[in-house]
Amino acid sequence: MLLKNYKPILQLFLFALFVYVLHKLAFLILKVNFQNFYYSIEFLYLIFFGISALLYLILLVVKKKNFQIIGMAFLFGTFTQMLIGYLILRPVLENKTEVAIVEKSNFFITFILFLLFETLLTIRLLNEKH
Repeated sequence: MLLKNYKPILQLFLFALFVYVLHKLAFLILKVNFQNFYYSIEFLYLIFFGISALLYLILLVVKKKNFQIIGMAFLFGTFTQMLIGYLILRPVLENKTEVAIVEKSNFFITFILFLLFETLLTIRLLNEKH
């Protein structure tokens, strides 16, 4: 039972690792100079993985306490993630260089990928019989 609950975190880690490798490969193929980014790609993936794993762990606790409010907890967690994302992205938003445009796109693509995976994990959690 314990492994069943925490298996999605392993899946999240494998997803993050796979997407990270694809992301780096795409930058290398497209010859994008990511060395001048305000935040490294590794930092973004680490932050989003940490937030996603923490949100899933919180959802597991909420599921044990009150299954009925998992959706609300997910929405609050997503709002908090968006707020943290905005605070992290704020220095990049103020930068008007060409590198910043690529970095903004990079940030939002990473954010959306993790948000999609979190949503799938939450849907799976909601579909379980309790």
